[in-house]
Amino acid sequence: MQKFLQAAINANKKIYFYLQEYHKELFKDYSLGVGGDISSGFDLYAEKIFIEDLLDFGVIDSEESGNIGEGEQKIIIDPIDGSSNIASGLPYFGTSIALKKDNEIKAAIICNLANGDLFYKLKDEPLMVGKLEKEEFQEENINKYEPKVGIFEKAYAYGEIVSKIHDLGYKFRTPGAVALSLAYAHRVKFVLFKGRLREYDLAAGLAMCKDLFVTMEQDYVLIAKEKKVFEKIEKILKVAQ
Repeated sequence: MQKFLQAAINANKKIYFYLQEYHKELFKDYSLGVGGDISSGFDLYAEKIFIEDLLDFGVIDSEESGNIGEGEQKIIIDPIDGSSNIASGLPYFGTSIALKKDNEIKAAIICNLANGDLFYKLKDEPLMVGKLEKEEFQEENINKYEPKVGIFEKAYAYGEIVSKIHDLGYKFRTPGAVALSLAYAHRVKFVLFKGRLREYDLAAGLAMCKDLFVTMEQDYVLIAKEKKVFEKIEKILKVAQ
């Protein structure tokens, strides 16, 4: 497992440093990806690096191209999480990798390519976090952060729910990168995503949230640190269905 983790870190480093420079071709849009979104040059470049560095570990299931290669293990990747953000120069975008075998996530790695934060979770081990360039990691401390805001991804499409969460007095942000937001779940009041649920967006992030309050229904995922926060928002979601 350590070999896979190091390979994933190395691949993220390649992508991270390449994106520090301006490459005009990355801003182009290409064809519709398997995940249902238009693939950008950023997506396809990152996918290429992950294929080169991770294909030896199993079949890659990419949001852009679907299944690539073969093997007993499945590597679920979102090559660029937050493609519209990176194309717009907004510093909230990253990568998501989940290694799955026997229907269980064995390793999850999410990297914020805007600031170098890298989170990883190996099966039955704590969630670790550190900086990509330094490769010095420590356990994520659930009690370190006193959350002031939550995250509601795709909030713009659900005005009624927005109003009711606002009525609770909960502030939130909508940064636009689901996997990355899940990685930061230990630092915020809650993370909510409502819409079409895709394994590419959720596999790695949910594996990192097992020590939090989590529910996943047909069209939403909710995570919270505190039970009372979780229950209040869950009640709103159930009524809205």
